[in-house]
Amino acid sequence: MSLVAQRAAGTILTLLALLVGSAPLPAHAAAPPQALQPWLDTASPGATLRLPPGTYRGPAVLDKPLLLDGNGEVTLDGGGQGSVLTVRTSGATVRGLRIIHSGESHDRVDSGIVVEGDRNRIENNVVEDVLFGITLHRANDNIVTGNRIRSKPWDIADRGDGLRLWYSTGNRIENNDIAQIRDVTISNSPRNRYRGNSIRDSRRAMNFLFSHRSLVEGNRLSHNATGLTILNSDGIIIRGNHIAHAIDASGAGVALKESSAALVHDNDILHCAVGILADSPLHSLNRISIVGNRLSHNVTGVSFYGERGGHLILANRFEHNLWQAAVGGDERDDRNVWQGNYWDDYEGFDRNADGVGDTPYEIRAYADRIWMDTPMARFFRNSPVLELLDFLERLAPFSSPVLVLRDPQPVAHQR
Repeated sequence: MSLVAQRAAGTILTLLALLVGSAPLPAHAAAPPQALQPWLDTASPGATLRLPPGTYRGPAVLDKPLLLDGNGEVTLDGGGQGSVLTVRTSGATVRGLRIIHSGESHDRVDSGIVVEGDRNRIENNVVEDVLFGITLHRANDNIVTGNRIRSKPWDIADRGDGLRLWYSTGNRIENNDIAQIRDVTISNSPRNRYRGNSIRDSRRAMNFLFSHRSLVEGNRLSHNATGLTILNSDGIIIRGNHIAHAIDASGAGVALKESSAALVHDNDILHCAVGILADSPLHSLNRISIVGNRLSHNVTGVSFYGERGGHLILANRFEHNLWQAAVGGDERDDRNVWQGNYWDDYEGFDRNADGVGDTPYEIRAYADRIWMDTPMARFFRNSPVLELLDFLERLAPFSSPVLVLRDPQPVAHQR
């Protein structure tokens, strides 16, 4: 047999071996990941589907109540097309999956996981390299817990929301690790609970819009441009959170606008441009209560703007802030209640040792009032010119100073 004939015969034998499976496929010819959808379609409602370890192709739709368990060994790859997994049922559980590679459309809200049903449980998943993380769309009474969520590695404004709730109520969002996203956005979604979550390295950690009676408790929000933004949302409870390093020029630890009956209680708010920023509540009887917080190392501890009044500021600790408080509006301070706060720059005495200062704590504004009432002048705050004007007016006042606040019973010693 000639050399050419031998080579031809060898090629034919190799092809036959590949067809019958007696020879291994070359590495470059490995089979693509199998689709997840057939596994979901063939499972019976109520069944537990434990996937074999490996990578599966999405997008996929879960439309029956299953327990889908990846046990931390299963990756679902969306292939850059739309949302990776859509839960279009009630009573399902999605657990232990790694969800990656969603589409890139903000208009379609391409997400790692979309929930469009009630009473589902999304837990202990890793959601990364997706535009939006987990989206709840008209979804009620779900539990989203223990998930790790990251957006795509883009500029902060181009990312999607790590968590997005839209017309969804009664949900529990707990113990999730969320970072490198744009925002967490809660829109028209009242009566949800957000507990024990960590949100960092993002723009607005949590952004509430028309989402009344929500509970935000025990979360850690750090290194975001702004911590909590509350817009047109009444009855919000913000309790026991650690909010730090919201040091963007316009950033705040907690910002409330056109919201009433809010309680900001027992939070640590540290190293922010403004610790708590608020306008006056829409209804005079529905006050904003700021109670028992620690406001420390902020540029401004609290700042109230607009028509003055409607705030209760009780038993807080103001420590090491560049400005303890700034209040805009008219010159009367009888519409806010300041009482029992600790001020680290209090210069009074406690001669009877009852823990309460003998004289009120007061902040009076001289020339430094300019930056409170004229927003454009804030750029010059602490500038040599304003410092000189303030010094001269304190030395020889040519007008009466404005009373910014009076705390009649300040705490004399740190507790």
